[in-house]
Amino acid sequence: MHPNLEPIAFLIGRWEGAGVGGYPTIESFNFGQEIEFGHNGKPFLSYVSRTWLLDQAGDRVRPLATESGYWRALPDRQLEVVLSHPTGIVEIYVGEVVFHKIELQTDVVARTVTAKEYTAGRRLYGLVNGNLMWAYDMAAVGHPLTSHMSAELKKVA
Repeated sequence: MHPNLEPIAFLIGRWEGAGVGGYPTIESFNFGQEIEFGHNGKPFLSYVSRTWLLDQAGDRVRPLATESGYWRALPDRQLEVVLSHPTGIVEIYVGEVVFHKIELQTDVVARTVTAKEYTAGRRLYGLVNGNLMWAYDMAAVGHPLTSHMSAELKKVA
């Protein structure tokens, strides 16, 4: 493993769990999620996230969002994260790792002409009692950074 990955090595593997979401423009919802972080020896992790809507019983209803990209580890516990979405949005996040806590904020957001308005994001990830906890705030459709989604995931592989 590349030495720059040491601060984020705890992410490597497959994680599954559930969370909650909402935004001023939509109703609150429950979702399931799987995330996979992989590596090939270079100073980055590959990343894929898939989510799906859950009903009251916790059963899958339909797919929700997916995103993929790379988490680029830099010296001094700094990170650059490049994410792409099939909805026509690309994000570049910058941030840092402190112990098992990662704070990221968008540096660049680009979108196609058909993508919904989205201007900024902030993400927080942390390892808590062996589980990956995360929260995501977004600024979109005329709203400032507002809580959008959060989840708790368990490592499964």
